[in-house]
Amino acid sequence: MLILMKVKTAMFAGALVAPVLATVLAPTPPHDPDGSRHLVAASFTYRAAGDFSRGDRPVEGPVHDLRLPADLVVMKRQVTAREYARCVDDGACPRVVVAGGSQDVPVVGVNWHDATAYAAWISRKTGVTHRLPTDEEWTFAAAEKARDEALPLIDPSDPARAWLARYEAESSRERPQAMAPQPGGTFGTNSKGLDDFAGNVWEWTDTCFVRATLADGRERITNTNCGVRVVQGAHRAYMTDFIRDPKSGGCAAGVPPTNLGFRLVIEAPHSVVADTFRNVTKLLGRT
Repeated sequence: MLILMKVKTAMFAGALVAPVLATVLAPTPPHDPDGSRHLVAASFTYRAAGDFSRGDRPVEGPVHDLRLPADLVVMKRQVTAREYARCVDDGACPRVVVAGGSQDVPVVGVNWHDATAYAAWISRKTGVTHRLPTDEEWTFAAAEKARDEALPLIDPSDPARAWLARYEAESSRERPQAMAPQPGGTFGTNSKGLDDFAGNVWEWTDTCFVRATLADGRERITNTNCGVRVVQGAHRAYMTDFIRDPKSGGCAAGVPPTNLGFRLVIEAPHSVVADTFRNVTKLLGRT
């Protein structure tokens, strides 16, 4: 009887291990599962994205102390041309021109729709949800690489002067010397172990462009335009969602971004699989 119970226990444990092993030993997904970082939720400072006004005068977006509702798992680097090409070969992503011909640099020349198509494809391939980050999540992940640069506020009665002042302010920003996409890590690793934030590739976020008014300490959104999305890099910008080449237009104000690429948030980290595997092996007494 005791032997039979041991056999049943072993069979039950084996059934638990099988799907876990299948996951662990599955073919490597299009991006390295170890190329992501688990960021523990913590408080951070965030300036709201969009156009804000108070009493018909333009003002900077309000600054908030935020805390993400949960931990964040994000790709260590941007999606590469080689990874994106696999999605193209699978018929799930539009073909784009690879800058310089290298496959091991960030894919650029992609619009918001291309990035979301890749996220949907890799989610199907891996069974794990991948998506673009919100602007808040990007800012949290970028840490000290996220720049909060207040632009000059000019009397809106002279729109041309206001636009020129903002353009000059953005033009004076320091620009990355390299224009072409560079190998991962070229622009450094931030304090959270993530590469190339604020380099020469601006990253799509899922955050829509908004206009809002400020009164009595409250924000009231007057218009939301999801045909324009927030992109983040050496500075924040706003791009029409179908734009692939920033130099062709689509930026709300100032000098356009150099390149448009993306990295993804992963909603079910591979560490969960590893933890499950370790728990099952302990159950089997294989520690």
